[in-house]
Amino acid sequence: MTDESPLAGDRRPLSSRDSAWAQAIARTLSSQTITPNQISQASVIAAFLAGGAFWLAGQTGGLGRALLLATAALFCQLRLLCNLFDGMVAMEGGKAEPDGPFWNEFPDRVADILILAGLGFGANAPALGLAAAAAAILTAYVRELGRACGAPSDFSGPMAKQHRMAVVTAAAVLSIPSVLWGWHDEIPRAALWTVAIGAAVTALRRSWRLVHWLKSRAG
Repeated sequence: MTDESPLAGDRRPLSSRDSAWAQAIARTLSSQTITPNQISQASVIAAFLAGGAFWLAGQTGGLGRALLLATAALFCQLRLLCNLFDGMVAMEGGKAEPDGPFWNEFPDRVADILILAGLGFGANAPALGLAAAAAAILTAYVRELGRACGAPSDFSGPMAKQHRMAVVTAAAVLSIPSVLWGWHDEIPRAALWTVAIGAAVTALRRSWRLVHWLKSRAG
């Protein structure tokens, strides 16, 4: 296993973490009384608002639908920003807390359910939304199972967290023009199929890599 492998390291590789704007915001947050756990908890609120906006968009027409879709896209990205800054404030800001590992992981699973289920209900495909959420949670489960077995975290795709949020955000933005000719479920349903299948492939890929890693250690 080489250092370039996604298994080589216990922190999600993000190029945005090294950007000047992210470091400036992280320094500002670190200088306040805000804790990393509070930022992690805020990601659940963002996900709740995103999922609720998706659900309401499916029940609303006209300009209201466009505004709700834009709101959903915004809060999906805010969820990712919370995921970025909780780690930066904890690590670079030196504010890590004893219960940080719990708040680093548990809110992410809740957020996946809220956003993907909300999109499913908005697209009149609740079962598909829940299937996508289950597949997303499975990817994280395999990663954490690997850590429990002693392997470094595997953040490989093709449908890791940032990829899932990119697909969902794109679906929201691409659906906004639908207010001109009426709501269609094809775009959000296509996004959910993409996430569900992609996350399932990701879980299988991570599983194969973990099994291979365990066998190589035994040998």
